[in-house]
Amino acid sequence: MRDLLIVSIVAVMAVMALRRPWIGVMLWTWLSIMNPHRYAWGFAYSAPLAATAALATLAGLMMTRERQHPFKGAPVTWFFLLSLWITLSWLFGYDPSGDYAQWNKVMKIYFMTFVALMLLDNRHHIMAFAWVSAFSLALLGAKGGLFTIAHGGNYRVWGPMGTFIGDNNHFALALIMTVPLLHFLQLQLTRPWMRHGMSVIMLLCVASALGSHSRGALLAVSAMGAVLWWRSRRKGVMTLALLVVILMLLPMMPEEWWERMGTIKSYEEDASAMGRINGWLVAIEVAKHHFFGGGMSYQHDVFFLMWGVHNTDVIAAHSIYFQILGNHGFVGLALYLGFWFVTYAWAGWLRRNARDIPQARWAADLGGMVQVSLVGFAVGGAFLSMPYFDLPYNLMVMVVLARRWVETRGWERDPPGSLLEYAGLGRFLRRSPARAGA
Repeated sequence: MRDLLIVSIVAVMAVMALRRPWIGVMLWTWLSIMNPHRYAWGFAYSAPLAATAALATLAGLMMTRERQHPFKGAPVTWFFLLSLWITLSWLFGYDPSGDYAQWNKVMKIYFMTFVALMLLDNRHHIMAFAWVSAFSLALLGAKGGLFTIAHGGNYRVWGPMGTFIGDNNHFALALIMTVPLLHFLQLQLTRPWMRHGMSVIMLLCVASALGSHSRGALLAVSAMGAVLWWRSRRKGVMTLALLVVILMLLPMMPEEWWERMGTIKSYEEDASAMGRINGWLVAIEVAKHHFFGGGMSYQHDVFFLMWGVHNTDVIAAHSIYFQILGNHGFVGLALYLGFWFVTYAWAGWLRRNARDIPQARWAADLGGMVQVSLVGFAVGGAFLSMPYFDLPYNLMVMVVLARRWVETRGWERDPPGSLLEYAGLGRFLRRSPARAGA
């Protein structure tokens, strides 16, 4: 039943994407972030659903007259240079043939990011992109949060198997990054029950992240909470809200969770932490001796045999920074950091310049929450290997499109009607005449 439902949704949206290719971007985003087919048990599990979404979107892109060039600002230029350097790094890396599968996977994500920049333009597009990106993870987070609460945090929460976020630590960071985006969407809601419902979902996402037993997630939550408190104009209310969350979630966590979190202070006594540091030292040496880095992965026996300090065990980088450094060298790391710095700065521009424009206050909210999300990614990502994960790049797309929308006074050219009507789905959700007059 799940298989038929998922495949049917993909088929319908793929057909819609031929006429409205921006819908294909939403379909791709849902499949690549949530990976709903990984929760099926039949033919849909390994079906080429993402490829179907991509092909339908590209076909629509070729036929539409609404496509634009993707280079809409400095973050996109940095992103393009990073993409080129990653490709060069792969070609001149240690094992190009062995790294091809990973390069191909990353370039598909990057290519579809450029496609999104070509097809998304107005406020409807940006809001739809935000809703799909956020709820693709929020639904999994709500499920994991309920599981954590029901079992008192005694069992770890994992993401969809065989994906970027299948690991418990990666899944936790993805959820933490989603919370600010959910808060942005909450600010756009007008009905109290919807706002309260969103608060519950955010709380469950945090519970799910804590239930993953990820130390990186705890640090990311702490950093984001500090930023939200600092920026809040009502620090008393924010302090009370943070205390409520702490008092609700932390006391229920088991002794095992507290012991694991305690190793953050005593990292030198933790074998896992020392293994990570050893991997970081190897990454530095690889970058020093290989201008283009190791390729799509520097996890090769020869590197760890030559430069391992504490041991010679091959280990993942467990850090977006050291993974990029080991994979793509110092130039790659500089491009990666520059890309995110510029994206953060553009989000700050939105926060400062759009808040005094009544029609664009939503863009100011978006800029502020994207900055908070990127802080979580920067802190939590320091201890996790997920530099190629989709969601941060989606945040960049939102920021670039929103700034262009503000600069070109997009509210004057936005199509009328609701998002559902714009997508061609309004007729399915219209109320009956009797209810309309109620």
